[in-house]
Amino acid sequence: MVFYSAVLIFVNARSVGAFGEFEYWFSVIKVIAIVVFILLGTAILLGVHQQRPIGLENFRAYGGFLPNGWLGVWLALAFVIFSFIGSEVVAVSAGEAKDPQRTVPRAMRSMLARLIIFYVGAIAILVGVIPWTQIQPGQSITVSPFVRVFDLMHIPAAGHVVNFVVLTAALSSMNCNLYLGTRMAFSLARAGYAPEVLGRVSGNSAPLPALLVSAAGLGVATLFALIFPASAYVYMFGIALFGGLFAWILIFLTHIGFRRHWRKEGRLLVMPLFPATTILGGLAVLAILISTWWVPGMRVTLEAGIPWLLLLTTVYFGWARKRAASLQSAPALGAPDAAD
Repeated sequence: MVFYSAVLIFVNARSVGAFGEFEYWFSVIKVIAIVVFILLGTAILLGVHQQRPIGLENFRAYGGFLPNGWLGVWLALAFVIFSFIGSEVVAVSAGEAKDPQRTVPRAMRSMLARLIIFYVGAIAILVGVIPWTQIQPGQSITVSPFVRVFDLMHIPAAGHVVNFVVLTAALSSMNCNLYLGTRMAFSLARAGYAPEVLGRVSGNSAPLPALLVSAAGLGVATLFALIFPASAYVYMFGIALFGGLFAWILIFLTHIGFRRHWRKEGRLLVMPLFPATTILGGLAVLAILISTWWVPGMRVTLEAGIPWLLLLTTVYFGWARKRAASLQSAPALGAPDAAD
């Protein structure tokens, strides 16, 4: 953990190009693994190296396509949406991208297409090959379902292959979130909402002070994992899910304010069905966040997230009151002092 954290801090301390290079190779590994998994899973469904093809049998058996109804689908969204948190990093990188008006929309569209194809495709193959009753939460699962698919195709060292892919996926997530946290701290400092030192950059234009502060979270996570090995991951997962969904809600609200501001300036941004889609999106995310209270094992999202939000809110208002008092006590610009 410490070694990988040090490597990622070094990468992010260089430039956005270094971040992009590492993230590119992490993504290549993940994409190749998912494509291979989909191809092998399809071969199993068709009966390659099997006594008989599985076909669509597992989609129809064990209660049918929706064994727990639409309520089960809705409650499952609490787990599904966590995999999509971090997609907003594409927009955050616009400040350091070349020609962001062209590259950022293109990156968002391609990312959305890949997520739909790979996520939906991989899960469809997984459920088709292995009955969902054998991989549902609460059961003692000793082997990853992905490993079982590779084993069925007689892939040597399947467990090691999957573990390597999982490691690269985890590093990719760490890399993205470290970049995102650093740029958020840097942006807040430049806007006056964080200490000024966090808004400084190094010789290669990397926000090094903000990076070091963001990297402190890796140290805190490591200590929690060592001190509370049984519960640290669950509570950090809850805080992360709450924080991600809460940030998405703020993005929807900010989008409404942003477009209103641009409209007053006479600028035009074409978006079909605005603001209905933005409002519905924000309400949907809020509903998913609230529904985690009834999802088995996910109640920790609100139990950990709400106190964390209250703590941050208290700290912010305390800082804002202190800042307002200091501004009021400061002499007005251009006012004569006592010596005059």
